Parts: sequence; C-alpha cells; structure tokens
Amino acid sequence: MADKGDLGWRVMAGAAAFAGGFVAKKAITLAWKKSTGKEPPTNPESPEVALTEAIGWAVVMGVGMELARLLATRAAAKQWAKGTGQLPSNLKTEA
Repeated sequence: MADKGDLGWRVMAGAAAFAGGFVAKKAITLAWKKSTGKEPPTNPESPEVALTEAIGWAVVMGVGMELARLLATRAAAKQWAKGTGQLPSNLKTEA
C-alpha cells in the first residue's frame, strides 16, 4: 500500500502534468495557427485530412505534450524535494 508521501507525490505530479499538458496544448495550437495560417486538424484520423498535415500535427502534439509533461514533473519534483528534503522514491537514482 502506498504511504502518505507516495500518495501526495502522485497527486502533485499528476496535477503538474495535467497543468503542463493544458498549457502545452494551447501553446502548440497557437503556434500551429501562426505557422500554417490555419486551424489544426480536429480529427487527424479522417481521410479528409491530408496525410502530411495529420502526421505533422501528430508529431508536434506528441513531442510537445511529452516535453511539457516531463518539464512539469521535473519542476514538481524539485518543489517536492525542497519541501520534504528528498526526491520522491520513484525518482531517485542509484549512484
């Protein structure tokens, strides 16, 4: 069973990842509009969307969302370590 610290970290990391993803989606959508001059595809799986556009959107969203999640989780881990004096157990590396 997870202890209080582990549960607290999971909640904090989940909230950070959610917030990072939300901001990233807004930023990526805005950047797509500025760079292409049109709205991103709402359903890239549809055959009516050009394959190059669908692939481009999938790559940009995939990389952008994962990068945002990574950065948000790392920032949350720094704050967790600052408050508790140690990193969450699943983020510790064995030296």
